[in-house]
Amino acid sequence: MNIIGHQKIIESFERTIERNSVAHAHLIVGDNGIGKSVIAQKFACDILNIDYKENHVDIVNYKLNKNSFGVDDVRKVIEEINKKPYELNKKVVILYGGEKITMQGQNALLKTIESPPKGVYIFILSTSLDSMLDTIKSRCQIHKLSPLSKGEMLEFIKRDFKDVQDSMLNSLISFSAGVPGRVSSFLEDVSFDNIRDVVIDILDVISQRDEFKAINMITLNSKRNIEISNISNEIRVDIKGKEDVFLESFVSIIRDIIVYKEVSNKELIINIDKINRLEDLAVSLSYKKMNKIIDIIDETRMNLVSNTNSWLTFNTMIRKMLED
Repeated sequence: MNIIGHQKIIESFERTIERNSVAHAHLIVGDNGIGKSVIAQKFACDILNIDYKENHVDIVNYKLNKNSFGVDDVRKVIEEINKKPYELNKKVVILYGGEKITMQGQNALLKTIESPPKGVYIFILSTSLDSMLDTIKSRCQIHKLSPLSKGEMLEFIKRDFKDVQDSMLNSLISFSAGVPGRVSSFLEDVSFDNIRDVVIDILDVISQRDEFKAINMITLNSKRNIEISNISNEIRVDIKGKEDVFLESFVSIIRDIIVYKEVSNKELIINIDKINRLEDLAVSLSYKKMNKIIDIIDETRMNLVSNTNSWLTFNTMIRKMLED
């Protein structure tokens, strides 16, 4: 199988296969869409010494469609781990959503991770290393997946999305931020284009220093999710799960405005389809203001990690952008 990116991790694992020294417990960490499941499936096939395939009786994919993964759920996983392989003399259990496992659940899983049955290999996939107990991490081989390079993203897009026009490549690479899974979301979900339109609206309102309009463009809907809308409310997008794209849109658009102000070269613009509006913002936003907004975006990213109230975090962000 041709996997784009993560080559050092893949080569390191293949060397452990050759030495017959594969650990029995693994923790694969990375953003959603970065390739954790693809890597886990490849490693599982390598362990079983079979051709790559997503469905094999001795590869057990354990997914839970709930917000948390408690002790009762872990007990079911342990029960599966303790079952003998069906066809081969080895078995791989892949546990998705590791960041959702509660502390109690992790403690319940600890003994099994420490001493799994012979021939059983456990892979935990998680978006966050910090969400895992130190006792779990110390008993697992950790594989931390980094974002793909621009060259790797270009190779991925041209391989899997052959119909994408060249004019869209820069936008896709920018918004994906090295995460392949975001490309399909960008192409298939109209809300990603709407987010860019709303971000431009917000920047326009900020340049006019209209606090009332800017603050009211970010609201809570009836499900307590965050919505962003344009001034006329014709565009309204729920940004739950798209917070990174929302913030990345600010950075990407401001970067384009700065480039346009400096060299006026449209070929260097990522969001070329929004060029008319970017030209207007290039007149109304100063370099000082745009650099300040980028600093606020960086601060907001950190605040989102520690603050569970995303709506308050984004409102604070907008208020700071409105300050002189």
